[in-house]
Amino acid sequence: MSEPLGFHYDVDGDNFTSAGQASAQVKKNLRQLGFDPEIIRKVAIAMYEGEINMVIHAGGGKAHVIVEDGYVEIILADTGPGIANIEQAMKEGFSTAPDQVRSLGFGAGMGLPNMKRYTDYMQIDSVVGEGTTITMRVNY
Repeated sequence: MSEPLGFHYDVDGDNFTSAGQASAQVKKNLRQLGFDPEIIRKVAIAMYEGEINMVIHAGGGKAHVIVEDGYVEIILADTGPGIANIEQAMKEGFSTAPDQVRSLGFGAGMGLPNMKRYTDYMQIDSVVGEGTTITMRVNY
């Protein structure tokens, strides 16, 4: 692949019904491109977790997936409240999700840890009061 291939999605905030649509579409696109099922699974899980986080915490955002030579890059950007303590947010089980979100089965504090677990590279850039951008890569 010489030219990077990109897919761009808007993630609707506060809408758990549509959460996951972007990751489902990326999964379909990667399958059509002939990617290994394990690579597709990793990308889809990391992206889905990020989408859910944007819905729960940031009122939505933008998802960009770029297929490069050797890796798939996922960039999730929002203009939400930001992450005050990234180190704490990375701990399994830590969550700031409200009770009504938890009652829906979300907000268990596994989103960021799972994003890191299923990717080969993850960087979180967050400014409180301005938003968060997470860049992840899955190598192939």
